[in-house]
Amino acid sequence: MFKNSLLSLLLIFFSFFSNCQNSSSVKALEIIKKVDNNMFADTQIMDSKMIVYGKRKSRTIRSKGYSKGAYKNYTEYLSPEREKGTKMLKLDNRLWIYSPSTDRIIQLSGHLLRQSVMGSDLSYEDMMEEQKLSEIYYCNILGEESIQNRNCWKLELVAKKEDVSYHKRILYIDQSWFVPLKSELYAKSGELLKRTTFNEIKKIQNRWYPTKINFKDVLKSGKGTDFIVLEVLFNPPIRNDFFLKSILKK
Repeated sequence: MFKNSLLSLLLIFFSFFSNCQNSSSVKALEIIKKVDNNMFADTQIMDSKMIVYGKRKSRTIRSKGYSKGAYKNYTEYLSPEREKGTKMLKLDNRLWIYSPSTDRIIQLSGHLLRQSVMGSDLSYEDMMEEQKLSEIYYCNILGEESIQNRNCWKLELVAKKEDVSYHKRILYIDQSWFVPLKSELYAKSGELLKRTTFNEIKKIQNRWYPTKINFKDVLKSGKGTDFIVLEVLFNPPIRNDFFLKSILKK
């Protein structure tokens, strides 16, 4: 009799726990889909600058990027003179870089995509990542916290497949804007790789969007790298030739 009662209680407990987990996952997915709606577009043109903080001085690098879907991205660097004319083209999981100083095109793939972009705290993977979070991660709500005096959900995202930049992410999502205010990016081993903070949230084309993002590689010293959005257009028409290899030497 006692064993049967204990078994019934355990079944009720695990059923309740499972239902809570499922409910949390459903709500977390709804939140992440709203984040995706703010952060991603079918096409996008962005004018930006990257401030790389060094030990003694900082460098500012201007660029203009064009993206279409998750697998087409073209970026041209505009200044300073040393980087001017450098171009990057991503098609699917392949990335080509054109250097005007050598007039050569090289292809990066695999672990080489994790290299630093021009000495910054961003990798080539970070620069070219366009996939929606809801499509590549399982998600769950861990709780609620205040970030930058804003009420946020704390979400855990775990990769659905192997070929993602970061196996796990902890995101702090603003409960009104549905944009991340902070993120922690982890390797499959559980090692923390990067911290990212999002600031200067603005309403652009009926969506909330962070226009200043600080990337901090925790394996490096220093203040990290600021990525600042100067202008962004969501869903503009983009010519197809921006995503042909011939664009690199034009």
